[in-house]
Amino acid sequence: MRRLLLPLAMSCVPAFAQEQDIQRALIQRQQQSDAFSLQLRQSQERLQIAPGDLRRQQQFDSRQTLERQRLESVNARQLVDVSPDTPQDLRPNERQKADDERRPLTIPAKEIPQRTGDGPRPLPGAPGGIVQVIEAPR
Repeated sequence: MRRLLLPLAMSCVPAFAQEQDIQRALIQRQQQSDAFSLQLRQSQERLQIAPGDLRRQQQFDSRQTLERQRLESVNARQLVDVSPDTPQDLRPNERQKADDERRPLTIPAKEIPQRTGDGPRPLPGAPGGIVQVIEAPR
């Protein structure tokens, strides 16, 4: 009986390791998707900043860098935290928990854009100064 039990136990060990690798790969794929969506959102937000507003561009760049670093650190921690002893039934819950941890980092609250005190700029070729309308007889 012992002769049969030992080979059976040895054959189960690779299966548990493989499940952990599959779980880690699924989480990693979702992390890559979240990183891409963060990058896409940041590039779209970047287009909202005026090209000449260097101070706001620098603030935006530092905020973007901080967001990416926070997401990368959470991603690294989640890959390390994948436990091999999680039952098969709870694997989807573990992935959902990881998604919930990353969600605030990839989709932050909607910010209200700052308005500058500048008014609209005149169109090129428009007459300068005050234009007076002259009433002419018909």
